[in-house]
Amino acid sequence: MSEVDGQRSAAGSLAHRVPDLAALELLLAVARLGSLGAAAREVGITQPAASSRIRSMERQLGVALVDRSPRGSRLTDAGALVTDWARRVVEAAEAFDAGAQALRDRRDSRLRVAASMTIAEYLLPGWLLALRAGRPDTAVSLLAGNSAKVAELLLQDEADLGFVEGLTVPTGLDSTVIAHDRLIVVTAPGHPWARRRRPLTAQELAATPLILRERGSGTRQVLDAALGGLARPLIELSSTTAVKASAVSGAGPSVLSELAVGEELAMRRLVSIPVDGVALRRDLRAVWPTGHRPTGPARELLSLTRG
Repeated sequence: MSEVDGQRSAAGSLAHRVPDLAALELLLAVARLGSLGAAAREVGITQPAASSRIRSMERQLGVALVDRSPRGSRLTDAGALVTDWARRVVEAAEAFDAGAQALRDRRDSRLRVAASMTIAEYLLPGWLLALRAGRPDTAVSLLAGNSAKVAELLLQDEADLGFVEGLTVPTGLDSTVIAHDRLIVVTAPGHPWARRRRPLTAQELAATPLILRERGSGTRQVLDAALGGLARPLIELSSTTAVKASAVSGAGPSVLSELAVGEELAMRRLVSIPVDGVALRRDLRAVWPTGHRPTGPARELLSLTRG
């Protein structure tokens, strides 16, 4: 790619079109406090710096966000809408931060969590954020892998609590169902399956090379059991995100958790393909070593998963 093309690509990136987190947090503070000065104090900057940040965000978005007057600062109609969107971005960033902190190798960790990839990617950060709110002094470490790896970590006393997606509970572990999930067949919109008028049959799906997770993953286990066997994978990958990216690129069809593909389906980057006669539902489970019911922070995290 040429230097000019690279500059054009950068100019069109989200980083240049979407305000940064500091600006979004300031906007939320203005909405909550009704005063630019009070919002500036809350986020730890001067009022002139806060005014400059709001003006910069307005120029970036091309809309007025805040009406300023001697009586305070009031959101415009557009500002109220942008604030609602900003709140979702900041909440997602907080969940991201909770998950990223847990991934660090912390010697003082008092709760060691192991989770299969789909749960680690799409559910656990929110649970960890809620745990942090209730127990801010609890250090958490997170190990992510497939369901087989989670069982191994628990049985080797390298984790206190685990989360898996498979059909069965590994030997030596107790469990409780915390949620239910559904696997769906997806393709890029240009794939021939996206133009089918009839659902796939189980036999067609079983005979088709798919983009799949590796052996030992809960997704692979459920699909294999439902179809009574699978064709050799088209591509085999070790994370849900990598499988999804390959499917979006048009490399081939895949089977993924509906937790993972909501945005892609809504934006038509992926298409859901109906299948006749195949039950692709599964339980999501919390697991722990037999006879060692979770206590302390592990028990509290377990309770949060059922909220």
